[in-house]
Amino acid sequence: MFDFTELTHSVAEGEVSKAGDLTRRALDSGIAAKEVLDKGLLPAMEIVGNSFEKGEIYLPELLMAGDAMKASLELLRPELATKGAAYAGRYAIGTVQGDLHDIGKNIVILMLEGNGWEVTDLGIDVAPEQFCDVVKSGDFDILGLSALLTFTMPKMADTISALKEAGLRSKIKVMVGGAPVTPAFAQQIGADAYARDAVEAVAIAKSLL
Repeated sequence: MFDFTELTHSVAEGEVSKAGDLTRRALDSGIAAKEVLDKGLLPAMEIVGNSFEKGEIYLPELLMAGDAMKASLELLRPELATKGAAYAGRYAIGTVQGDLHDIGKNIVILMLEGNGWEVTDLGIDVAPEQFCDVVKSGDFDILGLSALLTFTMPKMADTISALKEAGLRSKIKVMVGGAPVTPAFAQQIGADAYARDAVEAVAIAKSLL
């Protein structure tokens, strides 16, 4: 019987090669990809998320764990995709127009993917019209708007307004975040939720479904 504990530990410790090898071994032994995800990978990201939130580990360790998670997910993805049982939800995320920062956004993506979400990264400097096009053409559950600069925060409001004008606002939940963003601002512009960091983003995203 395959011991998922070792796989969980290798992902949490950021051991990319070992995590990949153990994932491949689990699949080769006939274990379903969904079971590997649920019993091996998701517990690892829960451990990492809790440790990061408590300040027990820092950004480098978080990124290493994310790399190990990605290595394992790539091996699981073909089977998960064909069986349609992979994802907690579908999430589109981008940094708003005028803002070229993406580190925070990328950490959120890492944590979401590590917790079973299918994430579409729209990149940086994304105009309100581009966000609207994505929501219109894709079947997403949540749209994430990121801003690191105070002067780009109004673009979050512009994006929500554009969604309303296009008749798309009711189709999607909108989450906002970034260093200068506050819960009060999120409420003011009509966002559905605010997350202060990547760990909280995962929990809130789950609660919005």
